[in-house]
Amino acid sequence: MTAEREVWREALGVVLATSAYGVSFGALAVASGLDVWQTCVLSLLMFTGGSQFAFIGVFTAGGLAALPSAVASAALLGVRNVAYGMRMSPIVGGGPARKAAAAHFTIDESTAVAISQSDPRLRQVGFWVTGIGIFIGWNITTLVGALVGDVLGDPRTWGLDAAAAAAFLALLWPRLRQRQAIAVGVAAAVVAAAFTPFLMPGLPVLVAAVVAIAVGWFNWLGGRETPSGGPAGIRTEEAP
Repeated sequence: MTAEREVWREALGVVLATSAYGVSFGALAVASGLDVWQTCVLSLLMFTGGSQFAFIGVFTAGGLAALPSAVASAALLGVRNVAYGMRMSPIVGGGPARKAAAAHFTIDESTAVAISQSDPRLRQVGFWVTGIGIFIGWNITTLVGALVGDVLGDPRTWGLDAAAAAAFLALLWPRLRQRQAIAVGVAAAVVAAAFTPFLMPGLPVLVAAVVAIAVGWFNWLGGRETPSGGPAGIRTEEAP
């Protein structure tokens, strides 16, 4: 019960931090030309922050003429959720109906909280509490931001633009216990920072993911080439 309480505490902390960022989206969406109900429908149906901000960014720059580009940009950033879905499918379990319901809640935060747990049952708790919690909170704060956007002013003044990043840092920090994890994190951060001035928001993170993929690939190759029972390049058994 103590372990489950810790998962709830961790999940709700991420829910609060991420939901606060919804105020920023609501305010920016209305400022870009969407009305309140359009802004709320976007959060209800799209429900992935990176894609939503990408949509608003392109739409703001080009108006209705840029609508196809805005949709394409949002879809491109949403591709990462396909990878999340593949990772989360065995964790969620159940039949097609359960997995279809889980698909809408498979986002960065719910995936991160789930895979940070070691117990399969706690992974499910982390996934559902985080996913459903953020869905509810994000849509509420989107409405608030859309209604009070003019009063709120620039959301960055209140630090809301850093809320989601702070939540991710809190999730990442306990996992940085090995040198390789620290090295991968630093390398990915450098890559993302290097590409930020040249790519649209959200894409530098996808490019940085190549670092982790490359490390995982080389580790996998090393594992295949390592005979069982000993370190790489050292046999512990006599050849037949």
